Amino acid sequence: MNPTRTPVADGGQRGTSSWTREQAERIERRGDNVAPIIYPPENDPFPELHIWDTWFLRTRDGSLADLNGWRVAVSLTAPAELLPGKRHDVATLRYFYSADGKEWHRGGRVFEESEAFGSRQWAGSALYDDGDLYFYYTASGQKGEEELTYQQRLAVGHGGSVVADDEGVEFSGPFEHEILLTPDGDYYETEDQSRGMIYTFRDPWFFEDPETGKTHLLFEGNTPVPEGSDACGGDAAQQEFNGCIGLATSESGDPTDWEMQPPLVEGVCVNQELERPHVVVRDGQYYLFTPSHEHTFAPGLHGFDALYGFVADELEGEYRPLNDSGLVLANPANAPFQAYSWLAFRHREEILVHSFFNYYDLRGRSLDDVADLPESEQQRRFGGNFAPTVRLGVDGDETWVRGVLDYGHIPTEDEELEDPFEPERERPTGGY
Repeated sequence: MNPTRTPVADGGQRGTSSWTREQAERIERRGDNVAPIIYPPENDPFPELHIWDTWFLRTRDGSLADLNGWRVAVSLTAPAELLPGKRHDVATLRYFYSADGKEWHRGGRVFEESEAFGSRQWAGSALYDDGDLYFYYTASGQKGEEELTYQQRLAVGHGGSVVADDEGVEFSGPFEHEILLTPDGDYYETEDQSRGMIYTFRDPWFFEDPETGKTHLLFEGNTPVPEGSDACGGDAAQQEFNGCIGLATSESGDPTDWEMQPPLVEGVCVNQELERPHVVVRDGQYYLFTPSHEHTFAPGLHGFDALYGFVADELEGEYRPLNDSGLVLANPANAPFQAYSWLAFRHREEILVHSFFNYYDLRGRSLDDVADLPESEQQRRFGGNFAPTVRLGVDGDETWVRGVLDYGHIPTEDEELEDPFEPERERPTGGY
């Protein structure tokens, strides 16, 4: 199916693929796109922390950086005594490190408390470039604000130093912090333009194209849809759902110098929040992944808290929704919020998916109902740590669940994984 093109305000055409309502109407759980049920692990390795969105320190080619035998994960964290629903209000970047990809050790804060922009820092990515460190993040709110605001800018802290020895990994500053991009109001909606329930300009993801050598930054945004527009057939309620996957390019390759580009994919009339976009290149195909929520789909559509994805022949090419609908990996119907913030990455020729253990044992409650539970129950029903890693089968425009690894298992480069049991796959067109 060829994606449509979205007209810009002046009537011209922008090289942006669209996730259409027709495609999203095909979203459904099948036997081969649902993750297994997650149960609480026997031991919580970091009981003092809530841990959620996580990414890895990578090199320019996208592989996980090796620091004297250690790999590094960066996560949004908050003190575990805080109610889980309040964790985003105090989110702090911390790092963890592992030699075997199974046992993770707690590091410290990435930045000193007074260094970074914003009253708190949300998700991003991390680059280790021939000894140089770049920690990309979302600067949310303003430092020192008395009441939380939701202004969002794409930022980076670079410089600093790292010591990696037999004892572990330690990052230290000072880091030089820069605001890299703010919304332009043309390609990407400003907060003042927003009419929806959620405003986004966040989640910077560094990506260097292995085919072209060009350096890019992907991010989450919203496409401006003026009031009175004929988008979505003029349906104002649907127009508020206007998420997009943004792109910026560094012509020089400088990881701090970016020029805004049109979005890669727009979800106008479909979904308002296309979070943490990232790309995995496999067999010459560009797999563009994004997590999203059931409550961020436009009226008349029914999606899930799930990982969604698209595929194209080149980064700025025409994207097709994976599995005809865009749905890649859903939570099970009886545990619809058990995991979130999925991150796909390559292990050899396989694609694996990391996420965090979210809310479980809700017994039919929605996320909005969680706040009505006693505080002790809110705490008990939040996992707040690494979830089991899912093995994803990929064949062209189709994906399926191949199996699952242990909690937070990120295989080492030389680790051989057992051949998984491959269940009979269900196809969106009705099977074999």
